[in-house]
Amino acid sequence: MSSIELGSIIEGRVTGITRFGAFVDIGEGRTGLVHISEIDDAFVNDVNDYLKLNDIVRVKVLAVDNGKIGLSIKQADPNYQAPRPRRDRVYQQSFEDKLNKFLKDSDERHQDLKRNQDSKRGGRGTRLSRFV
Repeated sequence: MSSIELGSIIEGRVTGITRFGAFVDIGEGRTGLVHISEIDDAFVNDVNDYLKLNDIVRVKVLAVDNGKIGLSIKQADPNYQAPRPRRDRVYQQSFEDKLNKFLKDSDERHQDLKRNQDSKRGGRGTRLSRFV
C-alpha cells in the first residue's frame, strides 16, 4: 500500500454523501473526505446538487492526518485559482490601531446620539415643570 502524497491529484469514487461533504474512495482501501467548502467555488447549500453516489471525481489531497484524508474537488480543477490574501489596509493595522479607531468611532456615535437627544428636548425643560 503506497502512501498518499499531499498535493497529488487522483481519481476516486463517491461512496457517501453527508450534510457536510462527501466521502471518496481513493483506492488502496482508503477513503477521504471532501468538505462541502471544497466541492465548488460557488456556495454549496446541498452536496446532492453537485455529487451522486458512485460518481467518479478528480480530487486533490489536502491533508493526511492520523489516517484521515482531506480532499478537494475544486482545487483538482486545472483552472482553479486560489483566492489571493487580502491586502486591505484594515488587515495591516495593528491591534492597537484598530482599537483606537473603534474607540474614536464609538465616541463620535455617542456624541451624535447625545446631540440628537438634546435637540429633541428643545431646552424647554421636562414635562413635569409645566405642572408645578
